[in-house]
Amino acid sequence: MSSTVTPLTTADAEKLITAARTAAEAAGVTVSVTVLDAGGHLLAFRRDDRAVLISGETSTRKAFTALQLNAPTADLVDLVKPDGPFHTLPTALDRPLLFIAGGIPVHRDGRLVGAVGVGGGAPEQDHSFATEALRELSR
Repeated sequence: MSSTVTPLTTADAEKLITAARTAAEAAGVTVSVTVLDAGGHLLAFRRDDRAVLISGETSTRKAFTALQLNAPTADLVDLVKPDGPFHTLPTALDRPLLFIAGGIPVHRDGRLVGAVGVGGGAPEQDHSFATEALRELSR
């Protein structure tokens, strides 16, 4: 008998966005934050007024990559380097994948329910902001 897992809600998405932006603001960084549901559909998005425009695209692609591969994008960076096993993956698929730290899958009861992506800071910063958002969601 399988139990039903509650999907990611818009309230969850807003909590993720608020937590990521709060962490970024504390670090003095302006960011964009994207939250996708389990189907890869946009659930919520926010770009700080002063965040670089491309951060909107990178946050969304990071979230999509984390969702599709069910792994933090920070863990995938080395896999797509020239000597890595997924070297051709970014160009082999007609998908908006981005192998830069800042995307993290969201799980509930062990099941993938969505992903959060942060763009605008250095990759390590974006990863830490997304991680903080996930921590806040689990509280």
